[in-house]
Amino acid sequence: MSKSSSRAAAAPGKTGAAAKKPANKLATKRPGVTPPGEIRIIGGQWKRTKLPVANRPGLRPTPDRVRETLFNWLGQDLTGWRCVDAFAGTGALGFEAASRGAAEVLMVEQEGALVTQLQTLQAKLEATTVQVRRGDGVAALRQLAPASMDLVLLDPPFDAPLYETALRAAAAALKADGFVYLEASVPWTEEALAAVGLVLRRHMKAGVVQAHLLQRVA
Repeated sequence: MSKSSSRAAAAPGKTGAAAKKPANKLATKRPGVTPPGEIRIIGGQWKRTKLPVANRPGLRPTPDRVRETLFNWLGQDLTGWRCVDAFAGTGALGFEAASRGAAEVLMVEQEGALVTQLQTLQAKLEATTVQVRRGDGVAALRQLAPASMDLVLLDPPFDAPLYETALRAAAAALKADGFVYLEASVPWTEEALAAVGLVLRRHMKAGVVQAHLLQRVA
């Protein structure tokens, strides 16, 4: 699906309870779930390529089902898109975007060991469209040129007080027809999203993950 046709297909979704302070991505483990030792890219030129998952309590790469749904929402062809993965972690989201033809993917990660792992994967894949940067995700979003991004990927630690500032910065960096993907532990209401300049287009729940596809308020 082309970028233009996929955007035309996006339809409004609904959410439930009011947004509240999320719970920790790293410090809070998913009950009864052992994090995988590796995951795989599920589409595009690097389909089936393995990505290692660091052995850290509660580190939760975006599940296959959620990634598959997200890129169905966006369309499988991201040729020419400019993307930023502001809390890259394992790199699952950013590498999926690059695998589908994105022209530019900036991955930002604060933890040094994960940055090294991302750089190793970038070199292995010869991913020339991917740039890995160590730093703060919100600060990186604020440094982006206004209205410059087609896709902003936000999957911060669940209990970190980053959501509102990250969403505001993402909205400012987003093109008029661009998308923000937000992963959280609770659904965000339309009212809470409107306050940061965004509107909900799609929503799904998969286990502890609440996945949102957002766009700028017209």
